[in-house]
Amino acid sequence: MKVSFFRRFWVTFSAHVVGFYASTINHFLVKGSEHIPGEGGVLFASNHISAYDTIFLPWAVLRQHPMQMLWAPAKEELFINPFQRLIYSSWGAFPVKRGRDVRAGKVLADLLGNQKVMLFPEGTRNKKGVLGKGNRGVGKLIYDTHPIVIPTAIIGLNNWKFPGMGQQAKVVFGSQIDFFDLLERQNCKETHILIVERVMAGIADLLKAEGAYVNEG
Repeated sequence: MKVSFFRRFWVTFSAHVVGFYASTINHFLVKGSEHIPGEGGVLFASNHISAYDTIFLPWAVLRQHPMQMLWAPAKEELFINPFQRLIYSSWGAFPVKRGRDVRAGKVLADLLGNQKVMLFPEGTRNKKGVLGKGNRGVGKLIYDTHPIVIPTAIIGLNNWKFPGMGQQAKVVFGSQIDFFDLLERQNCKETHILIVERVMAGIADLLKAEGAYVNEG
C-alpha cells in the first residue's frame, strides 16, 4: 500500500509526541526492539489491557522505524464522530464490525503482504491484566497470509491515569514465532486454533519473564 510522505510524517510526529509523554513525563520502557523487522509483512500480536494500547504501541514500534505505518483494526464505534474518524484513520486505524467482518479481514490480509499491523488476538481488553484466549480468526489470518509474527506484551498501562506523571509501564517485543510445522497442516479449524494458541503462549512467556502474567483461571 502506497502512503503519502505527509501522512507518514504525521504518524511519526504524533508517535513521538506520545513518546515524549510516555517516556519523559512518565516511565514507559521498551524492551526487545531488536526483534522488530525493518520491512515485510509483520503482525504484532499483543495482549490488550487498556484503551490506550493502540496509542502507545505505535510509538514503541515507530521510534525504531520512523516514517513507516503501523495499521490497526478498531471497533467501528470509534469512527462515528467525524473528527475521531479523521484522526484515527490518519493514524492507520480502520473500522471493524462486531462479529465476522469479511471486508476488514480482506484489508488485514492485504496489509500483511508488506505492512506492519498490530492486533489484539483476545478481541477485547481486560483492565485487570488477565491474559485470555486468542480468537481463532487470528489463527486463520496467520495461516492465510504467513506474516512475521512478533509476540508483544504490554505491562502496567492499565494502571495509568491521564494526564499523569511518573507512572510506570513497559512494552516487550519477543522474537519471531515459528509456525513452520503448523502451516504444513490442513487449513481447518483445529489448525487455526493451534496457531493462535502458540501466539498466546508467546505473549504469556513474555509476561511471565517480566513477572506480570495473570491467568484468567
